Amino acid sequence: MSSRRLARYALLTALAMALSWLESLVPLAGVVPPGVKLGLTNLVVIFALYRMSLRDAAVISLIRVVLVAFTFGNSYSFAYSLAGAALSLAVMALLKRSGKFSLLGVSVAGGVSHNIAQVLVAMAVLETARLAWYLPVLLVSGIAAGVCVGAAGALIVKRIRL
Repeated sequence: MSSRRLARYALLTALAMALSWLESLVPLAGVVPPGVKLGLTNLVVIFALYRMSLRDAAVISLIRVVLVAFTFGNSYSFAYSLAGAALSLAVMALLKRSGKFSLLGVSVAGGVSHNIAQVLVAMAVLETARLAWYLPVLLVSGIAAGVCVGAAGALIVKRIRL
């Protein structure tokens, strides 16, 4: 691996971790339903997916998930985050590759698929399908977050070249 690629990985992973930490500081309790997040770290993944490669985006996403879980979370948050990140990246990569979706559409699909994966993990951990009732709430929040992140991501991808 070149030192330039390693530096990009380190910079983008640090940025993703900082965004994750920043997101944890935003007081959403009482304002939005539990489990709803802004998805700011997806800005970094979208940037890597559009300006680097799928492999690079996957490596950055995985490193971020592991480091954030060890730094701020626990084994449950790791499982939720890993499942959400993996499904989200897979869906976004497929839609991007198809060429039929804008960056905004790819981001929305990423936000929605992230929430679907997390609900599936919660259902497995708690051994109940009853949590599926919460999916519509998370789908709406995934769409909203995906639009916001996608709009910001489109600006970032347009303005920053590597």
